[in-house]
Amino acid sequence: MPTSERIGSHLKRAEQALNGAKQAAVRPSGLTVPQYAALLLLDENPGMSAAALARACAVTPPTMNTVLKNLQERGLIERTPHEWHRNILETRLTADGAAVLADADVRAVRVERGLAAEFTDEERATLVELLGRCVGFLEGARTTGTD
Repeated sequence: MPTSERIGSHLKRAEQALNGAKQAAVRPSGLTVPQYAALLLLDENPGMSAAALARACAVTPPTMNTVLKNLQERGLIERTPHEWHRNILETRLTADGAAVLADADVRAVRVERGLAAEFTDEERATLVELLGRCVGFLEGARTTGTD
């Protein structure tokens, strides 16, 4: 089967193009896309652990630890022991982290809105539904070993 007929090739190209556009959008704030994603999730879920962030961002725990180390060194996050589970570090944005996130988010949202504007409301709803079906199948295939 030629690659032009393989849906995975099209999904990968779309993902790479989105990541490239988002990287260009958040770079002026001094962030990478994984750092931006971590800050965005921490803004919505203060106190998340590194393991929870890694799962939510779809990266490995060692990768997330590197992301968090870099953010902490820049003073954008703070990590403190959990009140009951001292071996778990809760991660929160600092005031500087919130400011950097707000700056980056303006441009990242512009990318998302521009992409969304390429579709009618009905097309966007269909695209979201179709991508959801892709995810459902692929996650099922990964757990069941479907060919």
